[in-house]
Amino acid sequence: MLTRIVSGVFPLACPGCGQPGDPVCDECLTRLVPAAGAPPPTGIDVWWAAFSYEGVARELVARVKYRGAHAVTAWLADAMVPFLAPPLPVVVTWVPTTPERRRARGFDHAELLARHVGRRIGRPSRRLLNRGPGPPQTGQAAAARRLGPTIEPRASAPSAVLLIDDVTTTGASLTAAAVALRSAGATRVVALTAARTPAPGATRPGHRLQTRR
Repeated sequence: MLTRIVSGVFPLACPGCGQPGDPVCDECLTRLVPAAGAPPPTGIDVWWAAFSYEGVARELVARVKYRGAHAVTAWLADAMVPFLAPPLPVVVTWVPTTPERRRARGFDHAELLARHVGRRIGRPSRRLLNRGPGPPQTGQAAAARRLGPTIEPRASAPSAVLLIDDVTTTGASLTAAAVALRSAGATRVVALTAARTPAPGATRPGHRLQTRR
């Protein structure tokens, strides 16, 4: 709670250079790398991502994930939305964190992102999934990450769902969430993540990111 109050009163330091930024200075904004194209994980019909998970983008995601920084969350949502393509699903949901980490942090970072995205596209955000206990995907070996977390449906799902997460590496979390959503009634699941870990040798796109400041 104190972190959110302080970040609302004092300007954030840019994660790239440490100078005042809101939440990224103009110079470091040009260093953000758009995510390279990648096939969607199993169970996902279409997958969009805003940034390559490196450098400044990695720190921005960390500020949302571990601090719940409101200004960064809103900025990332603004950056994510332009990557969506119609038709837009009727409901937005998210890949949930575990109950233990939600209690420890006081928030679910993916939920914060999802609710911001939902407001921007005029779609309701609903908690459709529950996640079982277990270690975080971050920091695990690739083989362990590919097993994915335990995710189950919490409520019935509409036919088309937009699934939000902060960052994806192997795609296992998106797949686990998509399987749960489909078991609850979804027939189309599209995913939007703030960042995507670049694959070795991936070709970076040549267009500039369009973000609202």
